[in-house]
Amino acid sequence: MFQLFRYRIPSKYTKEFQDTYGYINVKQVTILATLVLFIAFGVRLTSIFYQHEFVSMPNLIHYNQLNWIQLSGSVTFILISGYALKSAHWTTTGRNLLVLVFCLFLLTTSFTVSYLFSLFNPKNTLTIFLTGVVAVSVFFALEFKQIIIISIYIVLLFIAAMVIPDISNQQKLLNVIMSGVLAFFMYACSRYSYYFKAEQFVKVKQLEEKNAEVLLLNHQKSEILGFVAHDLRNPLNNIEALTRIVLEDNPDFGSTEMQLILSSTRQAKSIIDDLLEIAQHNKTPFQLQTTNMIAFMNNICNNWQRNLNNERKIIFHAPPQELVAAVNPSKLTRVIDNLIGNSLKFSKSETPINIDVSKSDQSCLISITDFGIGIPLSLQQMLFDPFSKAGRPGLKGEKSIGLGLHISKQIIEQHGGSLTVNSRENEGTTFQITLPFIAA
Repeated sequence: MFQLFRYRIPSKYTKEFQDTYGYINVKQVTILATLVLFIAFGVRLTSIFYQHEFVSMPNLIHYNQLNWIQLSGSVTFILISGYALKSAHWTTTGRNLLVLVFCLFLLTTSFTVSYLFSLFNPKNTLTIFLTGVVAVSVFFALEFKQIIIISIYIVLLFIAAMVIPDISNQQKLLNVIMSGVLAFFMYACSRYSYYFKAEQFVKVKQLEEKNAEVLLLNHQKSEILGFVAHDLRNPLNNIEALTRIVLEDNPDFGSTEMQLILSSTRQAKSIIDDLLEIAQHNKTPFQLQTTNMIAFMNNICNNWQRNLNNERKIIFHAPPQELVAAVNPSKLTRVIDNLIGNSLKFSKSETPINIDVSKSDQSCLISITDFGIGIPLSLQQMLFDPFSKAGRPGLKGEKSIGLGLHISKQIIEQHGGSLTVNSRENEGTTFQITLPFIAA
């Protein structure tokens, strides 16, 4: 509890907090001044329509004067605060002074209303004044000096209010005690409000700093990853080239071992390509071009069918009408190749791979379906995460580091589309790509 009274915002955030809440406090002045204006104007209109009832009200002259003070004062504060919000010449000190003066104005007018209602004995009716006290405490983040000044001002208001009425010393003592209670109440509520606003501000700033650190580390990680992957390419290319030369010059010399070296080299280069794709994500320009999706997909299917030498069957379905979409052909080819490769890895050789291109509303749909082992529900939730546990060996032991689907999803999202999966264990898997299309 006492921490609220001793609380000081950490020094590194003090200036920014004061600047930020100095501006917010001025906005609150505009809002509350507008509210006071509407209330005062409403009272003025009511007095016009119900003039006879108001004539018999005690202290009518004082109410009338107070109403004009509220109208003129609220308009003045609306104009000044509006200028302070727009002007770059207003300093934080100037804004704080404006807020302090408005708080004193609000407390004075609300106290005067209570004072008149109570027939010049302020301790009798404090409802309106308490409304002003709560408004100042809750709506503004007041600095320590400001709230001390306001608390002292409350005590002085009560002391000044005892000059006019003829009340006993006992009543005067009770008024002084009441002023002290209200001043402390004002101070406690204001510090409570200040504490939570400051704490929230500090936490947000600390979170922003952490996010900036994470972004920097992520950027550095991507750069290091890109450098390492790029430097690994050259020795792997040399190994692959030398292995091919040895095989060409001596076909019978360790052909099994040489083929294994070639296969391992290709796999390592594929992993490096995946790492480079992640490292360069969103760094290189993403060029799109208008593409006939049916012809595009048909060409990919034919290439796969030729490379498979009829060992597997790829069945392609497409509508007769042309479907045109804006895509990056090389990037999208990589996605399709990855999805077809996965379908081949996780299904038996006697089962076909179905590839369908269709139209749905304003989208081009590409579905790649296998009838393999499927994906457990527990793995589907992390399927598109990088290096996730969903990366598992194929039916023939093909290795995976779990980057292909993550990269594929990124590429499709860069196209403004989506990549989803629907799978059941031991029944098969369907990956569906949704791309915005251009009507032919």
